[in-house]
Amino acid sequence: MAEIKYEIKESIGSISQSPKGWNKELNLISWNGKEPKFDLRDWAAEHEKMGKGLTLTLDEIKTLRDLLNGLKL
Repeated sequence: MAEIKYEIKESIGSISQSPKGWNKELNLISWNGKEPKFDLRDWAAEHEKMGKGLTLTLDEIKTLRDLLNGLKL
């Protein structure tokens, strides 16, 4: 399997922390040297391990924002 390279360009924020100390974070990440995307996933304390996640383009994150703003919470 090919090695996956990533660079966290901007840490936007942490949404929650699991009892095991992993943080669910929203970051702007460049994967394999490509254009950075918004990324939501679980990370170990020092970003040495990661869980499965979701990447979104700028247009997708704007659409998600609009959907969330429309919710009556």
